[in-house]
Amino acid sequence: MSKFKYRFILLFISVLSFSCSSDSDKNDDGIGGIDKTANLQGLGDSASHLLSDAEFTSMNIEIVHVNGFAPSETALANFKNFLEERTFKPDGINISLRAVPSSGKAPFSIDEIVEIEKETRTIYNAGDEIAVYIYFADGKSEKDEENKFTLGSAFRNTSMVIFGGTIKDFASRPNAPNESDIEAAVLNHEFGHLFGLVDIGTEPQSDHKDDDNEGHCNVEDCLMRASIEFGSGIIDQIEGGRVPALGSHCIRDLQAAGGR
Repeated sequence: MSKFKYRFILLFISVLSFSCSSDSDKNDDGIGGIDKTANLQGLGDSASHLLSDAEFTSMNIEIVHVNGFAPSETALANFKNFLEERTFKPDGINISLRAVPSSGKAPFSIDEIVEIEKETRTIYNAGDEIAVYIYFADGKSEKDEENKFTLGSAFRNTSMVIFGGTIKDFASRPNAPNESDIEAAVLNHEFGHLFGLVDIGTEPQSDHKDDDNEGHCNVEDCLMRASIEFGSGIIDQIEGGRVPALGSHCIRDLQAAGGR
């Protein structure tokens, strides 16, 4: 089946939802002797490699952020715990952060994010280590509308973007969850798509696909739902670091694909 880019969309106050569009940028050439081919595949193509230790025993995550838009330590701790709970990486998961100047391109199209990745990504698969690139942007997606905001997008097998400017704006609104909890929720959700959820590289073990929102789960409260009520219930769940978790159906999918 075709691969899709999944964006973490926020419908202000009422709904969190996610949308997708076709992924056509899968080719690039190596520079300086680096073979980038394995990191330029379709979304979900590396799901089992990210989950298991059959080929890669460690994971190296490069977070490139615009100055002033680094994710919080709390969000990173939650994110790393999420990865360690779901993957087999006996040689560890390393997360490094590096600041870069603003590109000045906001609002961003995914094609522009792809170009930024080409300019700023330095880590690719090497030996038994799989590499992932995450860009924290200083602006919003060009897809944003008056009451609809894109928080993040997984767009290739080891690539994703977090729209840090949008997260900061939303976190400053009355009754919104704090910034670090939103960051953690978006990081975890988008990495769920890198894990191939739902049915974008990882085969479902039960019927829990959302027929109206491809790539998402229909189980209430699951991290991979396409729409989550953003009223008092979700605020209570996310408040104090209680970020939405994967449901049992999604966990079983990951376990069948080589994860925990």
